[in-house]
Amino acid sequence: MELPSLVDVCAGIVALPRVNVVDVGANPLADVKPPYQTLIDEDMASVTGFEPDPEAFERLLAEKGPRETYLPYAIGDGRRHQFRVCAMSGMNSLLPPNLDLLDLLHLFGQWSEVKELVEVDTRRLDDVAEVEAMDYLKIDVQGGELLVFENAAEKLKRCLVVHTEVMFVPMYTGQPLFSEQELALRKLGFLLHRFFDLHGRALKPFVVNGNLHNPLSQVLWADMIFIKDITHLERLQPEQLLKLAVILHYVYKSIDVVHLALQAYDRVTGTDLAPRYQALLIPTAHAA
Repeated sequence: MELPSLVDVCAGIVALPRVNVVDVGANPLADVKPPYQTLIDEDMASVTGFEPDPEAFERLLAEKGPRETYLPYAIGDGRRHQFRVCAMSGMNSLLPPNLDLLDLLHLFGQWSEVKELVEVDTRRLDDVAEVEAMDYLKIDVQGGELLVFENAAEKLKRCLVVHTEVMFVPMYTGQPLFSEQELALRKLGFLLHRFFDLHGRALKPFVVNGNLHNPLSQVLWADMIFIKDITHLERLQPEQLLKLAVILHYVYKSIDVVHLALQAYDRVTGTDLAPRYQALLIPTAHAA
């Protein structure tokens, strides 16, 4: 289904607010756009990103748009840690790679070889003055996600959507897994919304269709989306309801939850955005 423009839905009624995106672990991997790219393309977001790897940080500065700000901070608990620079930058982490597992997978043992140990002073996200507001958190820090959440409780109070990488098996030593992330975010008022993607790999020596990256049976990690509890949308301010609708419409195409957020907005403001949205989605539909 091709989605209508949410701007058109709101035309003449309310101007859509710009979303404040925070990207922790903004390393720009080759040919991979951030999940919120559509918000940038539509000029509906301002981005503050963090990337401690110097080479990745320079690439971000070279490619950034007018509403993107990047800082070379390692986000964590405010203490000094060892940052492991690996053979492939996408494996860089504050945690040591779990070679007992990674050596079972094609290429991962080589990619996770630690080339350098760098002492870094981490910053608590709650203490970062450059982040005045956070509506949408995208985080990918190779095992350090829970450490970030535990030191961002204040900013997460007003956050609406968290897009996080979760691991189902420990690819790093001492890494919190999916169950621990889910529990922490649930305590902060979030519900699991959906899988964004799911990844696995074939264990050595098996190769599927000649491609070392193809999965076979073992699931490894996923990007998962958490959103504020949809059973208590009355706790959100009208502007927050619109921002939630913007994120879920343009990034995830979650039209049923977008409609729910617009209904909550209509109840507070007396507008009719939800029926307008439904009518544009399915012109011939009528309420059941």
